[in-house]
Amino acid sequence: MKIFVIGGKAKSGKTTFGEYLKEELKDYGYKPCLMHITEPLYSYAENYFDWNRNERGKPREFLQKMGIEIIQEKMGKKDFLLNRLYEDIEILSNFFDCFIITDARLKKEFTDIKNKYNDVVTIKLERNNYDNELTEEEEKHRTETEINQYDEFDYIIENKSLKELKMAALEIVRNEENYGGDII
Repeated sequence: MKIFVIGGKAKSGKTTFGEYLKEELKDYGYKPCLMHITEPLYSYAENYFDWNRNERGKPREFLQKMGIEIIQEKMGKKDFLLNRLYEDIEILSNFFDCFIITDARLKKEFTDIKNKYNDVVTIKLERNNYDNELTEEEEKHRTETEINQYDEFDYIIENKSLKELKMAALEIVRNEENYGGDII
């Protein structure tokens, strides 16, 4: 089972790139599953705090506070989101043969996933000179800065255009197919 872990700062194109990667993998005959480490946080926001998933924008301040300040720091559950992700992968591996995680931001997320699974590809997306519309406080939050402490990415992609993102997804799938045989 191959796992692709995509990281980057806010609005760097992680989800869009994940979708492109998913389509390329499908074209090669795989059954990819798109996942988010922070899915439980989105569920909390939607189910208990009236956030509408279909509206534009993310409840970023809530996600940062709930995920880091409350769950990790106050409650001491440093692995809560990763453990939930691992459980989901275990269950969903009965239906999918590769997983694309589109929202890694912390060094621990990359290192722990690589330590847990044998075949992990890490990808960093960068989008230079782009206004991500974050407040100064959100911009300084560790979910926006800690990715700079991880330097063992298998691929670093600069998001210049949708066309180039799509081409990069194809190139990664081809490279992983050629490098390690089947992706599974």
